[in-house]
This record gives sequence, C-alpha cells and structure tokens, in this order.
Amino acid sequence: MKIGFIGLGNVGSKLAGSLLRNKFDLTVNDLDKKIISDFKNRGAKIANNAKELAEKSDLIITCLPSPKICAEVMESNEGVINGLAENKIWLEMSTTDEFEVKRLGKLVLDKKAIPLDAPVSGGCHRAATGNIAIFVGGKRKSFEKILPVLTTMGKKILHTGELGTASILKVITNYLASVHLAALGEAWTVAKKSNLDLNKAYKGIAVSSGNSFVHETESQVILNGSYNINFTMDLVKKDMSLFNELSKKLKTELEISPFVLDIFKDAEKKYGSRAWSSMVVKRLEDKFDIDFRAAGFPEELIDEEKEEKGYEI
Repeated sequence: MKIGFIGLGNVGSKLAGSLLRNKFDLTVNDLDKKIISDFKNRGAKIANNAKELAEKSDLIITCLPSPKICAEVMESNEGVINGLAENKIWLEMSTTDEFEVKRLGKLVLDKKAIPLDAPVSGGCHRAATGNIAIFVGGKRKSFEKILPVLTTMGKKILHTGELGTASILKVITNYLASVHLAALGEAWTVAKKSNLDLNKAYKGIAVSSGNSFVHETESQVILNGSYNINFTMDLVKKDMSLFNELSKKLKTELEISPFVLDIFKDAEKKYGSRAWSSMVVKRLEDKFDIDFRAAGFPEELIDEEKEEKGYEI
C-alpha cells in the first residue's frame, strides 16, 4: 500500500516517522521545507502538492492544525479532492469538527473514494514510539483494510462507529485533559502554599483517586519548569472551542467547559499562542509569586515503553 502523509507538525512528523521506520512506501507533503528535507534524507518520497500526493497514494493521511487548514488542503485546486480516485482512502488524523469531517467526507465519497476520521490521543512522546491511541470512525470494512497501517502508528486502536464519531470522542477526551490540567494548577498551588514536599505530593497524587494521565505526564514537566509538553496554547484553545461548539449544536448548556476555556484564553493572552499549554498553571505561579519546581523531573517526556505492534481494543 502506498501512503501519502500531509502535515508533519509535532504529532504528524512522529506518526509519519513510525511509517518510515516500519518500511512503508511513504510520500509526504508539508510547508516546512526543513522537515521535508529531513524526511527525504530518511527515505520518504516528496510530493509538490496535495493533489500530486493523492494521485500517487492509495491511503492519504492528513494531520493538520485546524479544520480551516484541512479544508484548504482538501479543496484547493491542487488539493487532495482533485487527486482522488475510486477506492482511495482519505484518513483524517487531525483533531477536527464532526460536521466538517462529514462535509469533506461527502466530497470524498463523490469521488468514489473512502473517508475515515482517525484522531490520536496520548501525547507526542507516545506518537514518537508508535504507542499512541487511535480512534477511527467510518466503514468497518475500510477500517479493517488499513488496520496494519494503524497498528504501526499506534498501539491501542478503537473503531468508534460511523464517520465523525472518532472526532467527537477525541474532543471529549481533549476537553477532559484540559480540565485536569487547569485543576492541577490549583492543586499544585495549595500543595506549594502548604509547604508540602512536591516530589512526595507527585507520588501521592499518582497512587490516589485524584490521579490522571495528565498528572502522570504534564505534572512532570511542570515540576521541572520546562512546561514542554509539545502541545501549544492555540491548539488547546481550538480543541476546547470545538467541544464547546459541539455542545451548543446539541443544545446542551454546559457549566465547567466555558469556564475552563476562559482560563486557557487568559493564559494564551499572558504567554502567547505558541506557549506550551501546560503553562496555564503559570497563571497561578505568577499570581501568588510561587513556583512548582522540584528536583528529579525530566525537561521533556520520553516514552520508555517498548515499541510493539498495535492492536484493536
């Protein structure tokens, strides 16, 4: 199977890297000429535009920063849609809006090609090792056809149902992660102001009912002071906004979500759109003139799990 990959950002470059590492026939396209050169040196083929990539590939993967950018990549004159043909598969791995993926999916179907949405979850460090989780929405038969590719990029693969269901589940999980992160800021503030040993507090939370994936990962780079989670403020604001917009479309008035979104908007205003999203806790460090530093925590997360072939859950 010939695979085309568009979007070699923080997550996309690592997913595409897993495909290269496992010897897939890979063609890539991205605006960043430096990363394109790196992939070429590692054995990937290069497409001049998205249309050319789609024409040369059986499976076309997009992993892009926003629904707007994805629409441009798909629908422009030199976009993916114009390069599609019967039975080619479009796999949308961006975090996107359910309604947008369905809209683009219809255009893909009009070309007699096959649309699937497949956002990932688990952090860039797990994307790098092929141990990230992948949600997939779309026809079961098409899902099974590309499962060998999915199990190379990810470890735990879940077929969520029809097209769009994976994108809904993804924004739900990102919403929960954002709430956990904002709550950790308050938890670390109280721990620090109470003069707790922050190393012991980290361990205590990790073995308690208050534990979360976000604590086990992001608390480490917060306590280190690098905040480097490889995920930026603008992206978390986008994901939170997608969740809020979905709730409005469902005519479901929420309480916590709008409040937490405002917290991240304030953090973005203070530290910039490209600041690491974990810096949302710095609002409280600055407000109370404290810091959450503790010795022994890494500057950047590294997945120490052994890479192994993924599987469907």
